[in-house]
This record gives sequence, C-alpha cells and structure tokens, in this order.
Amino acid sequence: MQEKTCHAEKIIRQRMIFDLAVTKLAPWDKTWLGEGHMNSNSIRNLIVGLTAGVATLAGVALAQDASAVEAVATTPAPDTTFVFNTLLFLIMGMVVMFMAAGFCMLEAGLVRSKNAATICLKNITLYSIATVMVWLIGYNVIYGVDEGGWIGTLSIWAADDSAALDTGYSASSDWFFQMVFVATCASIVSGTIAERVRLWPFFIFTALLTGLIYPIQASWEWGGGWLDSRYGFSDFAGSTLVHATGGWAALAGAIALGPRRGKYGPDGQINQLRGSSLPLATLGVFILWLGWFGFNGGSQLALGSLSDAISVSNIFVNTNMAAATGVITVVTLCTLLKRKIDLSMALNGAIGGLVAITAEPLTPAVWQAALIGSVGGVIIFVTTPVLENLRVDDVVGAIPAHLFCGIWGTMAVPLTNSDANFVGQAVGVGANAVFVFSISIVLWFFLKIVIGIRASADDEDKGLDDSEVGAPAWPDFSDRELRPAE
Repeated sequence: MQEKTCHAEKIIRQRMIFDLAVTKLAPWDKTWLGEGHMNSNSIRNLIVGLTAGVATLAGVALAQDASAVEAVATTPAPDTTFVFNTLLFLIMGMVVMFMAAGFCMLEAGLVRSKNAATICLKNITLYSIATVMVWLIGYNVIYGVDEGGWIGTLSIWAADDSAALDTGYSASSDWFFQMVFVATCASIVSGTIAERVRLWPFFIFTALLTGLIYPIQASWEWGGGWLDSRYGFSDFAGSTLVHATGGWAALAGAIALGPRRGKYGPDGQINQLRGSSLPLATLGVFILWLGWFGFNGGSQLALGSLSDAISVSNIFVNTNMAAATGVITVVTLCTLLKRKIDLSMALNGAIGGLVAITAEPLTPAVWQAALIGSVGGVIIFVTTPVLENLRVDDVVGAIPAHLFCGIWGTMAVPLTNSDANFVGQAVGVGANAVFVFSISIVLWFFLKIVIGIRASADDEDKGLDDSEVGAPAWPDFSDRELRPAE
C-alpha cells in the first residue's frame, strides 16, 4: 500500500510540472495552431516558449525538496534493500557451507591415512544431520524464544514471507545462513575425537548438539533471550556461541573417550602420531580462511545500505588481519623457542586468530584486529602442549583454536566495543561453559554406557576405514588386500 501511494503522488507531481510548462508554451502554441503556418513571429515565439518550458521543468525539478533527493541518494527502496540483504545471506551462506569442505580436508590431512575415509564420511553426514535438525526444531528453538527467555519453541520451521519487506530479507535465506553456522559447530567436535570414536554414537550426539544444545544457548543471545536482555552479552558472529560451544562439546567427548592407542607411552611420554597429509591439511585451512569471510561478513546481516556495505568491507579486512597475525605469531614463537616450525600449529594459528576476531570483527581498528589475532596465536602455542600433558588427546588441535581462542575473543569485545562490558561477557562465557560442557559430558557418558562410543582396540589399530567404512581412503598406498564388493 505504501508503494502505491508514493507512485500516485509521483504521477500528480509530474502532471503539475507538465501543466506549468504548457502555460509557458501557450504563446507559440496559439500562434502556430491558429494560423496553420509558421511565420517569423511564430518561430520566435516557438523558441522563446521552448526555452521557457525547459527552464521551468529544470527549475521545478531542482526546486523540489532537496532533502528528499539526498534521502533517495542514500536510502534505497525497500525492495532493493530486501534483495541485497537476501543475497548477502545466500552468498555468504554458500561460502560458510564450503567451510565443511575445509574442516573435512583439515581433519583428513591430520589423521593417519587408515582413518581418512571415515573422516570424510563423518563430515558429510554431520552436515546433513545439522540440516535436518535445524529444520525440525533447531531454528525455532533459537528464534522462537520470548524476550529474556531461556528456550524457544520445539516446532518445525516453515518459511513465512507474508511481510517480506518489513522483515528485510527472505525467510529461507535467513534459515540457510543460520543452518550452516550450526553445522560448523558440529565439525569442531569431529576433529578432536577422530580415530577412535564409532560413527553412530557420534551421529547421535551430533543430532542432539545441532537440534538442542547449540540452539538453546544461541537463543540466549541471538534470539533475544536472557543473556542479551539482562546482561548485554555481545558475540557478533559466534566466538562463544559457535566455536566455544563446539570446543566444550569436543572436550567432553575427548574426556569420555580417552586418548588414542599409542598416543602415550607406558612411562607417560607423549608420542607424535603424524597425519597423512600436511598439504591436504593446509588446503583445508585455506578453505576455512576463505569461509570465514562469509562467517563474519554475513553476520552483519544486511547489505542494503551504504553503511552496511562499508561495515562488511571493514569486517573482511579485520578478519583477514587477525588470521595473518595468528600465523605469524606462531611461526615466530616456534622459531625462537622450538628452533623448528610446527606446520600444524601454524595452521591452527590462523584458525585461532579467526576465532578470536569472530566475537567482534566490526569495531576494532586494523591494528587492534592484528593484536587480537596475535594473542590468539600465543594461546595456540601455549595451550596445545598443556592439553597434551593433561592427557587430553585432541587430534586436530580444535580445543585450543576454538574453545580457548573463542573465550579470549569474547572477553576482548569491550576493548573495542563500548556497548559491551566485561561482566556481561564473563556471564555469557560462563553460562555457555556450564551448560554445554555439563550436558555434553552427560550425553557422552550415557552413550558410552548404553551403546559404547569407542572402537575396539583391534579396529583402532587397523583403522576405522576398515571397520566403519570398509574401504581405504588411499587404496594405492594401502598394504591391505582389496576385498570383493559386498
């Protein structure tokens, strides 16, 4: 209705301008039409009339409300805003979805070759499980919560575009963008507990994580729940809500499972179980780095205005800078303190910097983003060996990168964003830790007691590709005989 009214007013203004211009053309019009021919006077009147008419049209157009012209120049039409916002969700969502490939390649490269095919199966299946669970209950648990509430509604999501222009984006585009975030959280767990967890217990946990655990705690902030309304907790793109959530769930799983066979010797020495392909792991990190631009940039949630476009651009720069300084910091520390550079740790330096900046990638200056990412690199360097000494076997280093760097990034938000405060951030980090870890540890031990979560010693020694998948990832380099197809 609003569009129709504006269109009618525009037509009325155009007719008024036209009528005014016609009055200026009246002298030559009367002369020409009345006499049926053109003489020198009629030509003169024609020229004068045309000049006056054009001048009138231009004058009236320029004299119209200057502020309205300025507003039109800076404020797009509602349907234009709708289109650009929807495109942001869809395009950035596709980029974030590609992070699933990044996690898959990173994990496949850091596990031994006898487990690489299982990693691929886990990652494509967990993405699929997350898709279905967010549709069944997850989305409405996040966004169906009352203001200041604790949990949303347990109902199936359905697109509602009845008030599309008021919402500002397509309902399905928002669902897709939120869904790929949930899948990212589940991917974090996969890498930590690789090489010894059985597939179906992991899939069951993934369904509960993506359908309930993640959505409930996300509703506290992104759904307008109690963390947002009471404490002003701020987590722009999910350092805590996505990455620390995945980290706490992964830590619980690692504790319930225990370390891999051969990781620790009888005298307590730590053995390095080398991955199958560092180039493949490096490719995975580059894919994740690319995906993070969609992760953080898309979390601006709008691209329909000049300020939104500038904000997304600034987010890209800060995200890139934090990852870069995370890598440089780890490489420098390894050189100074270890004499040799650990490539897998350098790769996690990039991820640690990315996770750290995710809580607030918009407000920092570039040098502040660089500092935040650099601290993330320090956290990776310090906490990775600490976890190993505590006998927490994290195959891909996801807990330092996603959990510890996620906490750091969340607590650093008030340093650059005056709307946040340290008390609110601490409450959010603590609530997330207590809820996610306690529920996850209970679920893991429940599954352990009821159906068992760990592969047998024989299956673990042979590799889960043999026991769970039945086919090696690298058959040309396998010393096992190929079995007939079943």
